Amino acid sequence: MPSAQGGEFFALTNLKASFTILSRMEQLVHLARNIDPMRVFGRVAVVNGLLIEAKGGLSYMQVGARCEIIRRHEAPLPVEVVGFREDRALMMPFGPVEGITPGAEIRISSEGAKVHPTTAWLGRIIDSFGEPIDGFGPLPQGPEGYLLKASPPSAHSRQKVGERLNLGVRAMDVFTTCCRGQRLGVFAGSGVGKSVLLSMLAREATCDAVVVGLIGERGREVREFVEETLGPEGLRRAIVVVATSDEPALKRRQAAYMTLALSEYLRDQGLEVLCLMDSVTRFAMAQREIGLATGEPPTTKGYTPTCFAELPKLLERAGPGPILPDGTRTGPITGLFTVLVDGDDHNEPIADAVRGILDGHIVMSRGIAERGRFPAIDVLKSISRTMPDCQTIPEREIVRQARKVLSSYTNMEELIRIGAYRQGADPDVDRAIILNPAVEDFLRQGKDEYTPLDESFTLLGQILSQS
Repeated sequence: MPSAQGGEFFALTNLKASFTILSRMEQLVHLARNIDPMRVFGRVAVVNGLLIEAKGGLSYMQVGARCEIIRRHEAPLPVEVVGFREDRALMMPFGPVEGITPGAEIRISSEGAKVHPTTAWLGRIIDSFGEPIDGFGPLPQGPEGYLLKASPPSAHSRQKVGERLNLGVRAMDVFTTCCRGQRLGVFAGSGVGKSVLLSMLAREATCDAVVVGLIGERGREVREFVEETLGPEGLRRAIVVVATSDEPALKRRQAAYMTLALSEYLRDQGLEVLCLMDSVTRFAMAQREIGLATGEPPTTKGYTPTCFAELPKLLERAGPGPILPDGTRTGPITGLFTVLVDGDDHNEPIADAVRGILDGHIVMSRGIAERGRFPAIDVLKSISRTMPDCQTIPEREIVRQARKVLSSYTNMEELIRIGAYRQGADPDVDRAIILNPAVEDFLRQGKDEYTPLDESFTLLGQILSQS
């Protein structure tokens, strides 16, 4: 008869053996999930500009599939399948086509493009492939892959927008109050100050993490934006995705997808995410290049139908997080997307399409910037679709009065400047003339200046009470 002590020993031994077996099984499952997918091969048939036609392996290809072209004396060239023409696949490269030869081998991957992020990526600068470009070494890879071109959450599974968000910019906090999970567009021409505005939001907005997508940005300005405009404090809680204007259209488009994929990962960790993208217009331009190369018919200003089809698929990925099947509530993605209006025309095709998708728009005026007031936000033309529900009754009254003062002054501005307006002709205009300098000073804010949301309403209320 075995003793009681011996029975306990055998029980512990069996328990340890069970844990060892479970641990090894988990390791095997993890290894199996990370096995490279089956490789299928094709051949280069035609290279026409940036469009590559391939033959062979069509049954394993799909639009959006990733491939590699073997080049002589060069590293393999990554490409993406963008369409089909008869018995050939149409591909576009992620780099220069030099080194491709007729009949060059094409390795076809059946797996979609994915990224494996972790929270250790915060504070880093990456390219559209998720590779670090800041010189601080390789990035750790997470266990779960996120599709770059994922579908937005279903409408029924989404939560409602949350409480209002403190952005730290007085003009936006008061006149276009934003809620957590809301999506706003920043519409501006070139050189009006939208990049500085984004840096202010990245540093001061009340959130857990920031993802900044610089799409088609000037190469000279990337380092300036990160080191001077964004600064160490802003970068510490941010991931910056960069695709400069000289890079191929596929890389510029993929940088936008990468920005949203990283935002979705951070959202699923329960973090409140602020997604900043500059700019949606350059994403649309990249999509236009791809569409025209594949033979799509051009429509308004040369933009192809897929440009307008891809915009909602991209922008709808931001917003309130979904409720998972187990009841877990994910964090929100508050999105601010800049739109570079062509020729300061705020009704051009991309601006018009984006304005109809988002939950509000911030209009930046070149005339205001030329007067030296930054951020150059035209509050009379800007709107947030969550207002006035996210404001208290006294705050709504402050905004109403301030808009009335600004509108009265704007309507009579020309007459006031040339001295044609006579005091006493209109009491509202008289009040606007008195209050306008103080209101302008309220709207003017330095890039290193921060004002809490509640304090902004208090300051504006004090200005309006002076008359």
